[in-house]
Amino acid sequence: MRLLAGRAFPNPVSAAALSVTRRCCIVRCHPTLSPVMLIEQIERDFLAAAPAVDFCALRFVEESSEQLTVRQNVAEPPKLSLDRGAMVTVIERGGLGYAATSDLSSAGLRDALDRARRYAQLTRGRSVADYSAIAMPRPQGRYASTVRDQVERLSLADRYSLLMDVSRATRIDDRVVDWDAGLWRTQTRQHYLSADGARAEQHFDYLVPTISATAHAGGETQSRSSAGRYNGFCRQGGLEVLEHAGFRDDGMRVADEALQLLAAPNCPSGRMDVLLMPDQMMLQIHESIGHPLELDRILGDERNFAGTSFVTPDMFGSYQYGSPLLDVTFDPTRAEQFASYAFDDDGSPAAREYIIRAGLLLRPLGGAISQARAGMPGVANSRACSWNRPPIDRMANLNVEPGNSALQDMIASIDLGVMMRTNASWSIDDSRNKFQFGCEYGRMIRDGQLAEVVKNPNYRGISATFWRSLAMVGDRTTFEVMGTPFCGKGEPSQVIRVGHAAPACKFAGIDVFGGEA
Repeated sequence: MRLLAGRAFPNPVSAAALSVTRRCCIVRCHPTLSPVMLIEQIERDFLAAAPAVDFCALRFVEESSEQLTVRQNVAEPPKLSLDRGAMVTVIERGGLGYAATSDLSSAGLRDALDRARRYAQLTRGRSVADYSAIAMPRPQGRYASTVRDQVERLSLADRYSLLMDVSRATRIDDRVVDWDAGLWRTQTRQHYLSADGARAEQHFDYLVPTISATAHAGGETQSRSSAGRYNGFCRQGGLEVLEHAGFRDDGMRVADEALQLLAAPNCPSGRMDVLLMPDQMMLQIHESIGHPLELDRILGDERNFAGTSFVTPDMFGSYQYGSPLLDVTFDPTRAEQFASYAFDDDGSPAAREYIIRAGLLLRPLGGAISQARAGMPGVANSRACSWNRPPIDRMANLNVEPGNSALQDMIASIDLGVMMRTNASWSIDDSRNKFQFGCEYGRMIRDGQLAEVVKNPNYRGISATFWRSLAMVGDRTTFEVMGTPFCGKGEPSQVIRVGHAAPACKFAGIDVFGGEA
């Protein structure tokens, strides 16, 4: 079920002005039941209808979202959504079938189970694996996001008032021609049940603040954002997320840096050292570690849509992915991070695992089914974007662990280089190997000192060798927890939340180029 809403509000916006327009039929899902009673009823109906097969499970998801934006000091209509449904999984005599439904009545669940069983029968003997031989997880437990300061403490009018204050503070100069501030809040409730007694309940609270500014003068236009087009300051939690992002006071910095870029020269081209700050490290980790190490991609499942990987199964345990300074963890246990959870969507219990340690490649990002197919250990990362998609191997929280170098010492070690912040563009091949990335903001480093601001800083490399150029890793004072809501993969397409935390990192001898190269 999906409910959407939106209408224009006068300025200022009052909570009383909010109304909801329903744009689809309401599903038959016990509308008079409370959330707890609804889950109990779904569980009873599922257990009563579950067929006698090797394995049968249900994953219920309900997600509500509110997106608020003030652009150029004008409140835009709120975007509200409510999405609810269930996915059932059936394994029978070696075959695997999925079926989704937004009809959560007993009849709707029975129909979904019948379809999933039929698909399992059709795939029997024709699949890449004998699914009945895979020991599926049987989770028991509960997870809830840690929220220190509830968003509800601010009324809708108060939230718009906050955005208006940030928007007004961002317009520091007439050359700032476009600017906005936004808050995107999502709450997700998820329940996993199996016919043989598994039961896991998870509740998530997400908050994503955004600020951007575009400056124009003399035929030149430059944009700056608080954390990039990927909304990098996203976290689990409440209003404390805004404190982490410095949201209330960050508009002036964002606009000032856009103005600096108007007057800045293009980044010079050549081989030099690069100091990547955490909001660019996020994209570097995502594209050149996260995607190449997804096990279904390594096994060829994504070949015709999202691509393959330069990584092969025989590399694990022997391949030097990066320099000895590189430690990478899969860590869904950090309470504040965007993709933290207790169980993945196949029910595997989440645990922190080293993916790369001292530069050595240790294990892939593969859930229970891919692990069984490949015959190697993985992680609890079988994830789906919603109730109407089956889980596939996805990165979750993938982090570069902090090192021992202070930021000033990293800068002092560079004779010629550039500090880069905030991803602006990216391009990488189908095997997630050759890449080039561009950033919003650069600062030259000359003779161990920060020098002039430069615009259009870009760099290129090859994943298979780039991480071996890692020369210094920042300490905990440089470490930032970030993420993105927009990781795309799968067929049919799935866009999912991921988290990436990293310190500042120095890479030696990188191919850098500017906007006029």
